[in-house]
Amino acid sequence: MSNTPGKRLPAQVVADDTKAFHALATIEGYAPHDPELKLEAIAATFDELGADQAGLIRAQVALDAARDKLAHTEHRAHQKMLGAKDSVCSQYGDDSNEYAALGMKKKSERKKGGNKPRPPEA
Repeated sequence: MSNTPGKRLPAQVVADDTKAFHALATIEGYAPHDPELKLEAIAATFDELGADQAGLIRAQVALDAARDKLAHTEHRAHQKMLGAKDSVCSQYGDDSNEYAALGMKKKSERKKGGNKPRPPEA
């Protein structure tokens, strides 16, 4: 079985642990048998926790910036393609193969908006 946890702890649990760690630091004479539970080892883990939290925030900020840049570039590319489609339409016409090559429907292939027969009034 893996020793790596699958999910993060709830924020309240981490806050409670931090509060308990600060309380532990005030206890005089704390001397556990397990060296991993010594105050210095716990303090090193909490230092690592703070560094990891800061790293996560930096990564989230970088992700947000990358997402914003991508959205801006997508909109610019879309606007340019709309302009190119209008340019092809004005240069070759809306019934040309060049216009259709851009994914547009030729004018001659569109359905005519004919009158629908009305149902007889009763």
